[in-house]
Order: sequence, then structure tokens, then C-alpha cells
Amino acid sequence: MSRGKKYRQAVAALKRVEQLPVQEAVEKLKELAFAKFDETIELHMNLNLKKSMNVRDTLVLPHQFVGEKRILVFAKGDKATEATEAGAMFVGDDDLIEKIRGGWLDFDVAVATPDMMKDVGRLGPILGRRGLMPNPKTQTVTNDVKAAIDELKKGRVEFRSDKTGVVHLAVGKVSMTAEQVAENIDTIITEVNKKRPPDTKGTFVKSIAVSATMGPGIKIDTAATAVGAV
Repeated sequence: MSRGKKYRQAVAALKRVEQLPVQEAVEKLKELAFAKFDETIELHMNLNLKKSMNVRDTLVLPHQFVGEKRILVFAKGDKATEATEAGAMFVGDDDLIEKIRGGWLDFDVAVATPDMMKDVGRLGPILGRRGLMPNPKTQTVTNDVKAAIDELKKGRVEFRSDKTGVVHLAVGKVSMTAEQVAENIDTIITEVNKKRPPDTKGTFVKSIAVSATMGPGIKIDTAATAVGAV
């Protein structure tokens, strides 16, 4: 893949850098950012996981950087009323299920009450591929609909390891201060480390890197993070 001149210059500037503490890595990333738009900053954590293992949870970042999510709730009766009053953008049951089966997907996150999951489960092939399927592990299958919506409105995000054991998660924008992005990163590193499977041997977090949308990755010194403190 051919890379542009500015990207190659950024890579050249990093050749003298091996690993940096979190905030220094973010400062370097901001210094090297060259895109004409406000790039998203992503964190990549390579974990020591067996193929059968998975790390997954949700958290609210200290500093938000995305617009309000379009929340859909599958619910009936009083719970549907509760969802509407809590500010969900779309609320329904069979009508929403049929609408989604017809190809409609104009929402960012879905919540469901437990009694709806038998029917919502039929949407697995559609919602599962897009990461939109309600799941108890991410607190999106719950009878406490109001609390779930409130948390999502505050910016609750999900992290999960992929098939190769890597967690990828957006942590901020280049326009944010380095301190804000660093605090988001520290929060994520701490939470991921708490999810370490009990039978994992050796080093759990093998490496951490941060990158902007258009730029190269910058390695973070794990010894200077919550991981190194364990």
C-alpha cells in the first residue's frame, strides 16, 4: 500500500521513539497529526488471550467526544413508556423488529428488556454482524431501562477483544487536550486490566499503541501505566 508524503514524514519522526508514557504519546501524536479534519484517536491493546477467551465490558469515559447516540429500545407496556420518558429515540416491539428485518438500521445502540429477547434474538444475523445486538454483558438487556439509557446518554462505550486478542477503541479527538485523551486512555487500560481472565499466565497486556485516523501508531510504555503497576 502506497503512503502519502506526510504519513512517511510522521513515520520517520517516530523512528527515534521506542515507547512513551501515555500523555507523552498523545502529545507526540497531536504534534504529528496532519489531516485537515479532526482525526479520531484510537487505542489498541494486544492481550495475552487463548482462542476461547474474550474480554468485554462497558465504561463511561471521563471526557466525551462524540455526539448523542440514537438509542433504540425494544420494550412493551410500562417499560416502553419508561424508555420514551427517559429519552430513547425509538421505542417499540414487533413493529421495530419487522422494520429492522426490512433493512432499517438508523440507530447507534439497542437496548431490550429480557422478555423481548426471544423475539429480538431473531435479528441476530442482522444486528450481530454490526455489533448492535443487545447483550446482558454490556447492560443492554435489562429491566432497568431508564438507568441504561441514562448511562448511554453519558457516553457509555463498549470494549471487546477481537479474534486476535486485540482491543480497539476510540478514545478521543486530536482537537482535545493531551490531558483529556490521556485520562480516557488510563481509564480504559485500568478497566481492561480488571477483566484479566483468572487462568491467564504471564503478561496479560502484551503491548499498547495509540494512533490517529491518518497517522502511524505510537507505542505506549506499559510499565508507566496501570498495567505496569500490577
